[in-house]
Amino acid sequence: QVQLVESGGGLVQPWGSLRLSCAASGRTFSINDMGWYRQAPGKERELVAVITSGESTNYADSVKGRFTISRDNAKNAVYLRMNSLKPEDTAVYYCNAKISFAIRSPDYNYWGQGTQVTVSS
Repeated sequence: QVQLVESGGGLVQPWGSLRLSCAASGRTFSINDMGWYRQAPGKERELVAVITSGESTNYADSVKGRFTISRDNAKNAVYLRMNSLKPEDTAVYYCNAKISFAIRSPDYNYWGQGTQVTVSS
């Protein structure tokens, strides 16, 4: 049974920083794309950032230059460093991973439980 466990959310003042972490536990064959999504109250879940197994990255326009995604394949972990936080970054942040369990098998989509990030003075 694979689980994604997130940590690092909390309350921060505008222009502050936070670092989110997410680690996959359980037996896997390979973890391919890993990413972070967020969902604010009354809004749909949106992509924040994604990193491929080859460490190519892609960011939402709203976070470019402020957020940095990285991964540690030895730890099956993905991180999101968030700088210059704004009130509009307030949301529940979800970790996502596409995981396969055997060679030439399809990827399965996994989600973390979510961690609240609140940006407020």
